[in-house]
Amino acid sequence: MDQADVVKLADSPAWAPLAARVFRALWIAQLVSNTGSWMQTVGAQWLLVGHSAATVTLVQTASSLPVVLLALPSGVLADRFDRRKMLLASQAAMFAVATVLTLSAFRGALTPGLLLALTFLLGCGTALMGPAWQAVQPELVERAQLGQAAALGAVNMNLARAVGPALGGAVVAAAGPGWVFAFNALSYLAVMAVLLRWRRAEPVRNPAYGEGLLAAAQAGRRYVWHAPGVRRVLLRTALFIPGGAAMWSLLPLVASRSLGLGSGGYGLLLGVVGAGAVGGAFALPAVRRRLTVNGILAVGTAVFAGVLAVLATTRQPWLAAVALPAAGLGWISVLSTLNAAVQQRLPGWVRARGLAAYLVVFQGGQALTAPLWGLLAQWIGLDGALLTGGVVLLAGAASLRRWPLRGTDGIDPTVSDHWPVPPLRFEPGPADGPVLVSVTYRVAPANAAAFTDRMTLVARSRRRTGALSWGLYQDGKDPERFIENYLVASWAEHLAQHHTRLTAMDRRQEEHARALLISRTAPEVTHAFDTGAGPVASRQRRTSAGDDETPLSSALL
Repeated sequence: MDQADVVKLADSPAWAPLAARVFRALWIAQLVSNTGSWMQTVGAQWLLVGHSAATVTLVQTASSLPVVLLALPSGVLADRFDRRKMLLASQAAMFAVATVLTLSAFRGALTPGLLLALTFLLGCGTALMGPAWQAVQPELVERAQLGQAAALGAVNMNLARAVGPALGGAVVAAAGPGWVFAFNALSYLAVMAVLLRWRRAEPVRNPAYGEGLLAAAQAGRRYVWHAPGVRRVLLRTALFIPGGAAMWSLLPLVASRSLGLGSGGYGLLLGVVGAGAVGGAFALPAVRRRLTVNGILAVGTAVFAGVLAVLATTRQPWLAAVALPAAGLGWISVLSTLNAAVQQRLPGWVRARGLAAYLVVFQGGQALTAPLWGLLAQWIGLDGALLTGGVVLLAGAASLRRWPLRGTDGIDPTVSDHWPVPPLRFEPGPADGPVLVSVTYRVAPANAAAFTDRMTLVARSRRRTGALSWGLYQDGKDPERFIENYLVASWAEHLAQHHTRLTAMDRRQEEHARALLISRTAPEVTHAFDTGAGPVASRQRRTSAGDDETPLSSALL
C-alpha cells in the first residue's frame, strides 16, 4: 500500500486513524500478533477437545483470569511509568513463555496442566499490556477519532479471527499444534520491532507528586467509583459479557459434537465470525448515523442472542456458517461502542487505571463464566447451555430501558490547571497531611437551593480527584455563608488536584455553581494540616520562630 492508498483509505471515516503513521504501524504489527494468538487458541482448545466440556472451557479462563488479577496493578504502572517500555516488557515476556510452550509441544511434553499453566502466563503478559495499550491510543489519534480507533482495534482482532483460526486449524491438522505455537511466539517480535522504532516527538510525562503505588491504586478506584458515566459503561459491559462468553467457550464443542467437524472446520467457524466483525466495522459509521448508542447496544446484543439460538438448534455446518457472521457483527458493534465510551470519559492522569477496570469487567466476565457454561453444558446439555446464554443476553438488552448508556455531551477530559498555588507560610512535604481544604461562599437566600443542587456535581469532582470526604454546610448565624470542606490524604494528592487531575468539565461545574454567588464575593479558601503529623511538628525546621503565630494557610481562588 503506497502513500496515496493510505490517504484514500483515511478518507473513509471508519479507517481515518490509519492515516497516523505510528497507529498504522502498530495496528499492522498487532494484526500479525493477534493472528498468532488465534492460531494458538485453536491449537490449545483442540488439544483438549477429547476431555470434558469444563476442561475445554478452562482455556478461556486461563487466558482471561490474569486480567482480573493483574489489570488494576498494571493500570497503576501504566499511569506512572513509560507506557512504551511497559509494552516492550510485556511482549518480551510473552515471547519467552510462547517459546517454552512451543518447545514443550515439539518434545511431546505438553500435558493439559502444563498447557493451561503456560496459557495463564501468556494471559499475565496480556494483562500487563492491556491498560498501557489502550491508554496510548489518545496519543496516536485525535480524540474525535477514538470511536473509529476502538472499532479498528476490534477489526484488527476480528481480521485475525477470520484468518488465524482457519490457518491454525489447517496447520494443526497437517503438522500438529507445535507449529501454531511457534508462529505465535514469532508474532510477538513484530510488535516489539515497531515499539523499538517508535519515538514520541514529545514524551508524555505523568507527574506523580510523590504518589506511591498503593495511593495511585486508591486514586484510580476512587475516580471510577465517583464517575457515574464510567460506572455505567462498566455495568453495560458486565450485562453483555457473560452471555456473550457462552459462544466463545462452547463453540469448540459445537464444532466437534453438534456439527461433527474437525480442527479445520472449527477454525473456519471462527473465521466466519471474524469476517462478520470486519464487515460490521465497515457498516458501523452508517449504523451510528441511524441508531443511538443504546440502539446499537440493543440490536447488537439481540443479534448475538439469535446466533446462539441457531447454534443450539442446528446440526448443519452450512447453517451455522451462515449465522456466525452475524455474531461477529453484534460483538464488534457492542464492544467498540463500549470501548469508545470509556475512552472518551477518562482524563489522561487516570486513563490506564480506568481502562484496567474496564478490562477487569470484560475479561473477568469471560474468565468467571466460561467454566460455568462448561458445567452447565454437562448438566443440561450443550443446546440448553447455548439457549440459556441467549436468554441472559436478551435480559441484558431489556435492561437498557432501566440503565441506558449516557451520552458524552459536555464531557471534556482536557487538563485544566486553573487553581492557583496557595501562598503557604511554610513548605509542606509531599507526605504531609491529611489536608483539610475549606472554601467559603456567599450565596443569596433565593439561590441557596439551586446552589446546593449544583454543588453535588462539584462534590463528585472533588471525590474523583482525591477527596476522601466532602461536606457542604450552611452557617446557622449567617444563612448567606456556605462552607465547603473536603479532606485530602496528603499534600502531594492536593498538588495533583491543582495541576494534573482537574479537567475542563470540572472547571465548568465549578463555574456553574459559582455563577449563583453574590456578585463581587470571591470564595475564600484555607488549607489546614493535621497537627499530629507533618508540617506542624516539623515547622520549626523550615520556618523562623517569628512565623509561629501565623495561620497555616489562607488563599483566595
